[in-house]
Amino acid sequence: MKKLLVCIALVLVSLSRCVESQLQVGFYKDSCGLAEFIIKDEVRKAFVKDRGLAAGLVRMHFHDCFVRGCEGSVLIDSTPSNTAEKDSPANNPSLRGFEVIDNAKARLEAMCKGVVSCADIVAFAARDSVEITGGFGYDVPAGRRDGRVSLASETQTNLPPPSFNVDQLTQMFTNKGFTQEEMVTLSGAHTIGRSHCTSFSNRLYSFNTTVNQDPSLDPTYATMLKQQCPQGSNPNLVVSMDPPSPNMMDTSYYQGIVANRGLFTSDQTLLTNSATANQVTQNARNPFIWKNNFAAAMVKMGKIGVLTGSAGEIRVNCRVING
Repeated sequence: MKKLLVCIALVLVSLSRCVESQLQVGFYKDSCGLAEFIIKDEVRKAFVKDRGLAAGLVRMHFHDCFVRGCEGSVLIDSTPSNTAEKDSPANNPSLRGFEVIDNAKARLEAMCKGVVSCADIVAFAARDSVEITGGFGYDVPAGRRDGRVSLASETQTNLPPPSFNVDQLTQMFTNKGFTQEEMVTLSGAHTIGRSHCTSFSNRLYSFNTTVNQDPSLDPTYATMLKQQCPQGSNPNLVVSMDPPSPNMMDTSYYQGIVANRGLFTSDQTLLTNSATANQVTQNARNPFIWKNNFAAAMVKMGKIGVLTGSAGEIRVNCRVING
C-alpha cells in the first residue's frame, strides 16, 4: 500500500511538471510574434483612460485561475440556460476590464487567426497591469488553452469572500497549492483598485450583536469610510482599497494593515496570526522583496489547472465557446 501511494504521488508530481513544461516563455514568438506587444498596448491604452482597469485585470486573472484553473472561463457570457462565472455575486458588478481583453483579441485574430488563447491574453494583461502600476514585470509562460464551461455556482467555493478570516484564507490558498506566505504576498494586490461599500459595510454598521463597528478598525479611518459609504446608501458606491496610493503597486497596503486600516476583514485578519502578522510587517518595510515575491507568486498562480496541448480550444470570441 505504501509503495502504491508513493507511485501515485510520483505520477501526480510528474503530471504537474508535464503541464508546467507545456507552458513556455515566448510561446508565440514564431506563431504570433507581436502577441505580447499588442496586449501590452491595449492595456496601456485602457490605463490612460481609466487607471482602475489595471487592478481589474489583475483581479480578473486571479478570479479566472481560482475557478477551474487559468482557462479563460471568467470571460464567457451567460446564456438563457446558464449563468456564467462573470455574473456571480463575486464578479458582478465588481469585475471589470473585459473590453480590454476583447480589444486585444480582435487585433490578435486579425493578425494571427486562431492562435492566441483568451486565457493567455488574461495572463499577459495581468502582468502588464502589475508593471504599469509600478510592480516588477515578469516573464509569463504561455500556451494555455481555453475552457468550454463557466458556472457561476463554482465561484462560491473557490473565491475567498472579504469576510474570510486568516485560517479560512490559508485553507483556500492551500487548496490551490499556495503556502500561507504566498497567500499574504498575493493579498498585496489590494494595494490597487477599488471596492464597493457593500463588501465591508458590515464592519461599519453591523459588525456583531454587541458592537456595530469593528473594534479592530482604526476609528479615524472608520469615520472616513462612513462619510464615503453612508448607511443604506447606493450599493454602487465605491472607495479606494488603499487610499494613500490607489493606483500604485507598493507596500502601502501592508502599512495600512499595521495601522489597523485594512479595508476588508480578510485584510485586517492577517494581523491575528503571528506568522502572517510578521509577514505583513516585513512586507511593509521591504517593497523590493515584496514586489519580487509578488511577481513569482503571479507566475505560479498562472499555472493553476491550465489546459494545454489539444485540451480545450482557442476561442474565436473570448465571450463565447466555439460552435
